[in-house]
Amino acid sequence: MAAIDLTSLRAVVLDTDGVVTDTARVHAAAWKHVFDGFLRGRSAPFDIRADYLRSVDGRPRLDGVRTFLAARGISLPEGGPDDEPGAPTVHGLGMAKDALFVRQIAEHGVAAFPSTVALLHELRHRGCRTAVVSPSRHCHAVISSSGLMHLFDVLVDGNDAARLGLPGKPDPALFAEVARRLGLPAPEVAIVDDALPGVEAGHRGGFGFVLAVDRSRTQAAAMSRAGADAVVTDLAELSVTGRVPVGRR
Repeated sequence: MAAIDLTSLRAVVLDTDGVVTDTARVHAAAWKHVFDGFLRGRSAPFDIRADYLRSVDGRPRLDGVRTFLAARGISLPEGGPDDEPGAPTVHGLGMAKDALFVRQIAEHGVAAFPSTVALLHELRHRGCRTAVVSPSRHCHAVISSSGLMHLFDVLVDGNDAARLGLPGKPDPALFAEVARRLGLPAPEVAIVDDALPGVEAGHRGGFGFVLAVDRSRTQAAAMSRAGADAVVTDLAELSVTGRVPVGRR
């Protein structure tokens, strides 16, 4: 069984979508709706599993648009933030996806994975600090809606990345900013991510432990190649060792 050893680790940083909250599927569905409308008559529809995992999962929204279109051999003008949602530009498609995701979250709410909630309680009971990270600008709203904000010491998201000029994953800058706010060196911080760019970012950043969550059961080998120290399909498979829970002798 994979284990987080708190003998040497003092904090655990978790990605939001697909690790903490069951919102990766909402992102994927929104991407499919937007890309399929754009691709009609141009290319095959967006594959909600393969294309999502390969091109957009774990990336900032506009990077996801660029990566997916490049994979299909399609080039669009960048456009800008004033473009109409759905306009044939990188910004236009990105904003259409964003608007659809926000609407779905507002209408249906956000569910957290029970195993993740249990892990967060266990970590904090053992005196381990916890943080949540996302390239999305909606991380704060998502975590607030899930009712889990009290379980995190630090939150860093796409708003912070834009303000600080941080590059997206697989660059480790977002995780490094979390470690900086926690006041801890990377080797004392564990990273938990469900996307290949996030796993690679954790490895490249020199973090003490990189755990990959492969809910699709299709990426374990690729995640190991990207630098994962361990791969699980759900955080229920993870144990916590190395530090006695607070109040227990």
